[in-house]
Amino acid sequence: MANAVLSNFKELTPRQRNAFTACFLGWSLDAFDFFILTYCLSAVAADFHTGVKQVAEGLFLTLAFRPLGALLFGAMAEKWGRRPTLMLNIVSFTVFELASAFAPSLGWLLVFRALFGIAMGGEWGVGAALAFETLPDKGRGFFSGLLQEGYVVGNLLAGLVYWLVFPHLHGSGMLTNWRVMFMIGALPAVLVFYIRAHVDESPAWKHGRGSAVAPKLRWSEIGSYLPTFLFLVVLMTAFNAFSHGTQDLYPTFIQQGKGFTPADTGKIAVIAQIGAFFGGLFFGTLSERIGRRKGIIISALLSIPVVPLWAWTHSLWLLAAGGFLMQFMVQGAWGIVPAHLNELSPARVRATFPGLAYQLGNLISSRNGVFQAEIAQRYFGGALQPVMGWTVALVAVVVSVCAWLGKERRGESMHEI
Repeated sequence: MANAVLSNFKELTPRQRNAFTACFLGWSLDAFDFFILTYCLSAVAADFHTGVKQVAEGLFLTLAFRPLGALLFGAMAEKWGRRPTLMLNIVSFTVFELASAFAPSLGWLLVFRALFGIAMGGEWGVGAALAFETLPDKGRGFFSGLLQEGYVVGNLLAGLVYWLVFPHLHGSGMLTNWRVMFMIGALPAVLVFYIRAHVDESPAWKHGRGSAVAPKLRWSEIGSYLPTFLFLVVLMTAFNAFSHGTQDLYPTFIQQGKGFTPADTGKIAVIAQIGAFFGGLFFGTLSERIGRRKGIIISALLSIPVVPLWAWTHSLWLLAAGGFLMQFMVQGAWGIVPAHLNELSPARVRATFPGLAYQLGNLISSRNGVFQAEIAQRYFGGALQPVMGWTVALVAVVVSVCAWLGKERRGESMHEI
């Protein structure tokens, strides 16, 4: 795997390498800023003298406003270019992350998390367009998997900072531990200087849309895109249900259903995220040979046999193995998504189309954890085990059917608009 990573990067020109690095780091640091709140929920609740549930609304608001960001920043990238829009996007989510650190009340914190959601929603689509329009067509599956798993890297970074830094933070007022964590989350702004100095604009955008005489997008064209767009929203709803359904309540399940300590739960979560990272790389690369749809179908369906190990065993290391394999398959399918969605996207709206479909699917499935908890309470006496097991089985099939019914344009050139 290490040799494959090195060989893929060696084949890139410095311009291509810089563009991909910027987009990968942008997505990773965006995720890092999002996950900081997930680790600090209890600390924020204690500081504002409220419950964790009330603070967790900030997570929902971030997810709910992401489609608006995908539309807003995507439209800006189509008109003014990928590079300046990506820089503005990074500055935006950094500003709202820093503002969160100085929120005087829970109400203001929720407002800042909603605004952060707008900025977060724009990064994936704009970054993916810049990356794929700059990279060569060869090896796109590998870079798709690596780019998508920047989200996993962001989660791991947040967990690492929480582990190493948070316990040593003390203070009061505007310097409480969780506020300092959000201040650390403002560091991604430094990435803007790297982009300004080392990253070029997308060659495809410069060639096709950078000219003042470039034709404008007409409403009749937008109408012709609608069937593909609606299909991708359905596909991404299934995909997000796949990831949320295996991740959101799993730490709670490990602690309450299996009786493990938070420390052991953290070990299982880290091992699962490592599996997610390598799964994205493996299946993203494999999709170059067998196709995007086959790669998604195989990866999704292979998650079903993992369910007994993932949910019905009791040993810490067996559960860790189950978590590794489950996320290897789930994020393996996800690793194909950036390339697949960008290849299916009409070239003239590539910075908007995939990102908006992704974020709308994310919005539709954002209450997945709530639904799982309600079903467990109503039909299984609060036990999450059967609910999570059936979720994997059902959603894996839905993802596979959607992928099978869809089109595929593997290897589609992205060097012109």
